[in-house]
Amino acid sequence: MIFEITTLVRVTNFKGGHKWYGSLLNKKVDFIPHDGFVGWEIIPDCWLQVAEGIPSEESGPLRLGVTDLIAERSRLVKDLEIDEFEIYSREEVSAKWGTFTDPWGNRIGLFEYLDKKEEKDRIKTILGV
Repeated sequence: MIFEITTLVRVTNFKGGHKWYGSLLNKKVDFIPHDGFVGWEIIPDCWLQVAEGIPSEESGPLRLGVTDLIAERSRLVKDLEIDEFEIYSREEVSAKWGTFTDPWGNRIGLFEYLDKKEEKDRIKTILGV
């Protein structure tokens, strides 16, 4: 089940990018998990993340929230014949994630909340229950 969308852009000047995107969105940042990374919830459960780095000529990754990352990876490997992708996590981030490419080279990421109560609460909010 896909239930959330997050997209990421990279900027070479992080302070400038943080300020520029804050002005663009006309709001203060909602999430700062570590240096060089910020995120804004644009509309409920739709996030824009800005990270320090070299902008990619590729699009994405478009990140989609799932309830079971390993099961979704298995399904995609089988049904879409993508290569099995690695799953990553960081201590200061409340999710695990993995990224793969579509047949045209666009990067797509899946992520799963580690805190299942938080995940269920987010799904309830999205579904309005």
